[in-house]
Amino acid sequence: MNYLDLTNNQFTPNGYWNQPLGSLNPPTARELALFDQNGYDLTDLEQCYAEVNLTPAKAHREHRRALKLPWFTQPERVEGAVLNHSLLFERKGYTGEALEQLERWTQTNPLVYKIIRMRPKWGLDFSMDYADRAGNVFEVLHWEYDGFDFDEVEAHKRQLEPKLAAIDWDDAAASVLKLKDQWHHLDFFAQSDWKCNYFGIVKERFKMVIWE
Repeated sequence: MNYLDLTNNQFTPNGYWNQPLGSLNPPTARELALFDQNGYDLTDLEQCYAEVNLTPAKAHREHRRALKLPWFTQPERVEGAVLNHSLLFERKGYTGEALEQLERWTQTNPLVYKIIRMRPKWGLDFSMDYADRAGNVFEVLHWEYDGFDFDEVEAHKRQLEPKLAAIDWDDAAASVLKLKDQWHHLDFFAQSDWKCNYFGIVKERFKMVIWE
């Protein structure tokens, strides 16, 4: 069986925030700390812009917050093919009054350029694990794809949705397990390539640096 449910959640095509903050004071270094230059974790300053632009960030692993929505979901399972996570990610750039505000603050705090130089980014993340009572546990497929071109990422989303939704993941996991000698000895990237080829999907692309 498949056990997966495709949500109705969609990316937001507009990659920019334009509403400024109400504060007149430049941000502190702390508000720009832990900047994630190749992922989707938001600094405190970005979270403030998310709120004023009506796109609240959501908790993502301990201190992290990100713009994310569920992509596929699955009823709770404890064995067989178990969906670890499946998410749609976004990271925004800045335009209009928000950009003007940030530019005014750069002479006081040049770290603000970290925010100004960001490109809008969209990401797909699908992670299916397997566990059984014999002690077998492995990633059946963990596929991530990032991009700065909305149309490109959206096209991959639309192409993959029917494919991922049609797979019987318990059967797929059993087949991948039988072929363990072909992929288990490979490193991270080679395992990823093997599984993408096995499932007939585009090669992963992620950790793209967000600055211009």
